[in-house]
Amino acid sequence: MPAISQKGVKMPPSPIRKLVPYADEAKKRGIRVYHLNIGQPDIPTPENALQAIRNYPDKVIEYSHSAGIFSYRKKLTEYYARHNIRITPDQIIVCAGGSEAILFGMQTCLDPGDQIIIPEPYYANYNGFSISAGVEVVPIPSSIEDGFALPPIAEFEKVITPRTRGIMVCNPNNPTGYLYSKEEILVLKDLALKYDLYLFADEVYREFCYDGKKHFSVMELEGLDEHVVLFDSVSKRYSACGVRIGCLISRNKAVISTALKFAQARLSPPTLGQVAAEAAIDTPGSYFEEVYNEYIARRDVVVSAINKIPGAFCPNPSGAFYVVARLPVDDSDKFCQWLLEDFEYEKQTVMMAPASGFYSGAGKGKDEVRISYVLNVEDLRNAMKCLEEALKVYPGKRL
Repeated sequence: MPAISQKGVKMPPSPIRKLVPYADEAKKRGIRVYHLNIGQPDIPTPENALQAIRNYPDKVIEYSHSAGIFSYRKKLTEYYARHNIRITPDQIIVCAGGSEAILFGMQTCLDPGDQIIIPEPYYANYNGFSISAGVEVVPIPSSIEDGFALPPIAEFEKVITPRTRGIMVCNPNNPTGYLYSKEEILVLKDLALKYDLYLFADEVYREFCYDGKKHFSVMELEGLDEHVVLFDSVSKRYSACGVRIGCLISRNKAVISTALKFAQARLSPPTLGQVAAEAAIDTPGSYFEEVYNEYIARRDVVVSAINKIPGAFCPNPSGAFYVVARLPVDDSDKFCQWLLEDFEYEKQTVMMAPASGFYSGAGKGKDEVRISYVLNVEDLRNAMKCLEEALKVYPGKRL
């Protein structure tokens, strides 16, 4: 029998999706499963985006330009200008979601064996992208005690080697919900210039910043045009995960021209997805105001409920729609599976993502879970009640 590739062997299963079979079996038993494992909002997609698909006028759904439909890229520059980011259409490569953008970025800027520094915990699929690109992730641990703030600059400098080619941040952060301040982003600018590194930034949750705090983009940094590569997506902004549209942005001409070659190799991003995404740019501000208030209410339900559970702790995040919580359990992987296999409270249970999958090394995050507060307030209250009751009877509870 032919062997599987080493890349295939190393590719990790998704901590977000690996427990889906257990959830499916629980549903077959008549258990209602509250899905807090995945960032799939229940917020309606803007009607103007849906209408753009319904009213698509052409008789043939053609390939688009490999960099994306020009009218969409042009309209994107207007969107970014509203966020103090000045770019041109030729500095944008439209991708099949933010995932493809990140993969293109790694393939464009990094060689196999190169290292990229990422504060952890970090979005689990960065591990998969790095393996696909042959890149080594070098983690810098952040701490739940300070809400997963950016680690000190000295911690970055300890791990920089001749193989280090870039630093990656997600801001606001998935999985922690931490919002990096302007001052923290300026620290990363200094590192990128001092060591001549790429600064990669995943900013797909830009709109979701709370408590009066503002998002500061790496694209607003001066003197760093050749170093910055921005990744973005419409999935969460417009609750349109299935359109699979994101983008890679850089003022570095060599990065864009090289990324375009990878884009040409996969032909084009989804045409209908771009049609919907272009229309979504005209979504009225009232839509985001309603979404903003809804997520604050949801966050407060989750954070308050967890911090009332004996032995549990959850920081209060200022961005995105995730929290990483510490629970009094022996092993969050076992606990999350147990919730689906062996537990129910009033014919209900909760599906969460074990936080171990958001770290690079074995043994980390074993008492932590990521929770996506993407359900309505009433469902979240029920889910938190399930979690509270589960922790009372879990066999592996830590005192």
